[in-house]
Amino acid sequence: MQSYDLRGMATGIRGSARRYVPKTGAQETHLLLVPDQPGSFARQLQRLEEAYAEAQARLGLAAGSAVFRRLFASDLINQRELLAASGLSRGAAVSCVEQPPLPDAKLALYAYHVDDPATPPRTTFAADGAVLWEHQGRTHLAAMALTLPGEGSSYDQMRGTLVRFERMLADRGMNLLEHALRTWIYLPALDTDYQGIVRARRELFTEHGLTKETHYLASTGIAGGAGDPAVRVMLDALAVQGLAAGQVHYLHALDHLSLTHLYGVTFERGTAISYGDRTQALLSGTASIDAQGQIVHPGDVLRQLDRTLENMAALLADAGATLADMTHMLIYLRDGADRRPIERAFLRRFPDLPYVILRAPVCRPGWLIEIEGSAIVPAGNPSFAPF
Repeated sequence: MQSYDLRGMATGIRGSARRYVPKTGAQETHLLLVPDQPGSFARQLQRLEEAYAEAQARLGLAAGSAVFRRLFASDLINQRELLAASGLSRGAAVSCVEQPPLPDAKLALYAYHVDDPATPPRTTFAADGAVLWEHQGRTHLAAMALTLPGEGSSYDQMRGTLVRFERMLADRGMNLLEHALRTWIYLPALDTDYQGIVRARRELFTEHGLTKETHYLASTGIAGGAGDPAVRVMLDALAVQGLAAGQVHYLHALDHLSLTHLYGVTFERGTAISYGDRTQALLSGTASIDAQGQIVHPGDVLRQLDRTLENMAALLADAGATLADMTHMLIYLRDGADRRPIERAFLRRFPDLPYVILRAPVCRPGWLIEIEGSAIVPAGNPSFAPF
């Protein structure tokens, strides 16, 4: 894994990237850019656009290599018009979510690029909103920012967005059970609406064969807005068609974290996908939880950080990975006042890792911090095609 410090590309931007570069085949790049000086939204957006263009040039990323981007905004209802006009909102699967980046940023950018000079991925933007990219005989589908504004409760909107995603899959010969890998669920009123999405997801998953006897999906359910007061749920989702039997492994660390269905929720702690030239691990939002499903270290955000990272390390071990293999981390804090001690502690352990700290309450009020991200390890399975 190669790390890049991208500071100095544009005034007032902190940037970093991690890239996996195999001897041959596809390179994966995870890039995070965060303004670190106060300023108007328009000015920060301009700086971010300039920094992203320079980062792509510095890293030698091919035009069209962006697979998806996520833009984190501080006040999306007032910012989405400028974002919609920005080039950052085009040329890839894009999601804009209201999760204020801390401490002084009005927006931040996470971008994921796949670049293969020998056989570049082919990207298609479908009329139903799906973005598909094809590579090595597989079709990857990203469905970003799915909403049903005004459609009743969080239960109704969660069910409706999942049905919409399932229809996108069905139209391409795919389904939730065999092809979906990862979801992100954003709720502006998380503390009141979370149980509605839990019930809707559990019921719809059961209808489609996702149960404790089969598997669920890696997922993050977190506070976040869509910039529309009528939206109670926003869904991002990923799926892949063309994976072989045995290529997907669901991650467990039962001495550290309980199975999720034991306390009524239906997601996987993490998912690993083995390819011929690497293994990718997708970690769900992870918090300070124990093997009985209870919160560890209530009220102490720094000790919760330690336990969260310990849990992540235990999950990664099930994929043959370590925290050193992480490509990036998204750090969610319930209380923005915890940013400074958390950032200091985090940077002592991960000085070169792309990260952003976001104001976003977690699904249980007692959890003060949650972290998600992904990892790549060079050890793959030669019986499968390369990525």
